[in-house]
Amino acid sequence: MRIISGTFKGRRLTPPKNITARPTTDFAKESLFNLLQNRMDFEGVDMLDLFAGTGGIGIEFVSRGAREVTSVEMAHTQQNFIIQTCKLLGINNLQVIRGDVFKFIPTCRTKFDFIYADPPYALDKLTSIPDLVFEHGLLKEGGLFVLEHSKADDFSAHPHFAEHRKYGNVNFTFFQ
Repeated sequence: MRIISGTFKGRRLTPPKNITARPTTDFAKESLFNLLQNRMDFEGVDMLDLFAGTGGIGIEFVSRGAREVTSVEMAHTQQNFIIQTCKLLGINNLQVIRGDVFKFIPTCRTKFDFIYADPPYALDKLTSIPDLVFEHGLLKEGGLFVLEHSKADDFSAHPHFAEHRKYGNVNFTFFQ
């Protein structure tokens, strides 16, 4: 796992071997951030990372100047890795919440400029995530939500669909 840009640019972080997450590939992450840097100013952004896994996306946001990052991850191993990485890098504006995303969303009272979700591709409730994010008003006006998913899912008919991008086996759908 490599941090692409910002304060921690070039740092390599090695998740433990027993991690159950599927980290976003460096190629897909770099492509995503190339798109995002043309659409938003990372400085001062409040970001929500759902199904945070190794925390790579949230840490990349911190590295680029995000004001606050909230990472939600259910697995203890992944949560500990994110916490240890934050300690190693001296990050104090990334909050890790250990919990179920589907229980977190309805109870969250914060709005975010950017939301990223990288659920397990085979997750039964994957297609409900965009509806939940918008029903519970988690996105600020003018904010952006990106969902990573497999090619099996098509969100082009969703009322908040903005665009779809594919990088190898990784698919990103953008919602506004």
